[in-house]
Amino acid sequence: MGKLASGLVKVLIGLVAMAVVLLAIQRLLMPKYQTGVVEGSMVEEYYDNKEPHDVIILGDCEVYENISPIELYKDHGISSYIRGSAEQYIWQSYYLLKDALRYETPKVVMLSVHSLQFNAPRTEEYNRMTLDGMAWSPVKAEAIKVSMMEDEHFIDYVFPILRYHYRWSELTSDDFKHFFSKDKVSHNGYYMRCDVRPFTGFPPKTPNLNKKLGSNAMDYLGRIADLCKENGISLILMKAPIEYPFWYEEWDEQIQAFADGRGIPYINYIGNEEIGLDMTVDTYDAGLHLNLTGAEKFSNYIGQYLKSGYDLTDYRQDERYKDVWQGKIDDYNAMKDKQEEEIAKYGELISFGANATN
Repeated sequence: MGKLASGLVKVLIGLVAMAVVLLAIQRLLMPKYQTGVVEGSMVEEYYDNKEPHDVIILGDCEVYENISPIELYKDHGISSYIRGSAEQYIWQSYYLLKDALRYETPKVVMLSVHSLQFNAPRTEEYNRMTLDGMAWSPVKAEAIKVSMMEDEHFIDYVFPILRYHYRWSELTSDDFKHFFSKDKVSHNGYYMRCDVRPFTGFPPKTPNLNKKLGSNAMDYLGRIADLCKENGISLILMKAPIEYPFWYEEWDEQIQAFADGRGIPYINYIGNEEIGLDMTVDTYDAGLHLNLTGAEKFSNYIGQYLKSGYDLTDYRQDERYKDVWQGKIDDYNAMKDKQEEEIAKYGELISFGANATN
C-alpha cells in the first residue's frame, strides 16, 4: 500500500472514529423522556411493534390518555395503535399518518379534532416531543419543515447535538441508564395512569375569541381526509369526552360541516352518558384526562362502535399474534399492579412524574 493510500485510510479511520464519538455524545445529550414528561418517547415506540393494526388513532392527549388499545383488543379483538404525542398539531397528525403508511395500511383512522384549534405551532418543546421520535425519511423532513417555529433551524433536527449541547449540566442517571436502550412507557401508544383525583368543577366558561378554525389547520384536515380516501381507509373524526379546556359550539359546527361535506362520521363524546364515566373516580387530574378505569370504559364504548360499523379482524382468533398480544397484556397488567402498589404505599405515583399539559 502506497503512502498516499495509507494516509487516506488513516484519515478515513479518524473521521469514522470522530463520527462515532459525536454520535455517542449526541445520544447521551438527547432527552430520554423516561421519567417525568414521558410523552417524548411515544412516537418512536411505534416502530418496535410488528403486529398489524386495523385501527390507527391520531392526536394529542385526548387520545393517548383516554383510549386503551389493550382494552380494545381484550374486549373486541381490535388491533390498534395510538400515534399520539403531546400537543400534536393537525399537520403533524397528517405526517404521522403518512409515516405509518410506509409500514402498513389500516382499515380505519380515528382522528382527534382537539388540535384543530391551533393554526400554528406554539413551542419548540412540543415540536420536539413529536418530531425527534420519527424515523428519518422524506416524510419526517417534510413534517419538520412545516412544524418549525420561526427561531428553529432544520439542521438542529438533523444533528440534535446542535440543539442539546447545553444539557451537559443537566444530565441525570436516566441519561446514562438509558444510553443504549429505553424502557417502554406506553401500551401501543396509551399512557397509563391508575391514580384518582376526582373532578370538583371547572372555572366559568370563557368567551370564544377564535370562533373560526384556522385555514392551515382545516387544510391539513382536508389532506388527512384525502390521504385516507386514496388508500381506502375509513376516517372517523372524534372529540374525546373531556370538557376542559373548553370546547366551543362554533368549532363543533365547522367540523360537522366539514364531515358532512366529505361523508365522514364526526362523533363528539362530550356529555355522552352511555359511556358510563364517573368523574369522581375515572380521572387522575380532576377531569382533564381519564385514568385507567375511565380509559377502559371509553375504549369499550369505542370498540362496540368500531365492531358494529367496520369490517375489522378479531385478532384474538389469529394464532400468529396471540403470543404478541399476550405479552402486551402481561406488560399492561404489570404496570397496573406496580402503579396501584405505589399509590397504596405512597399515596401517589413514583414511577411517573407529571405529564405534559396539552
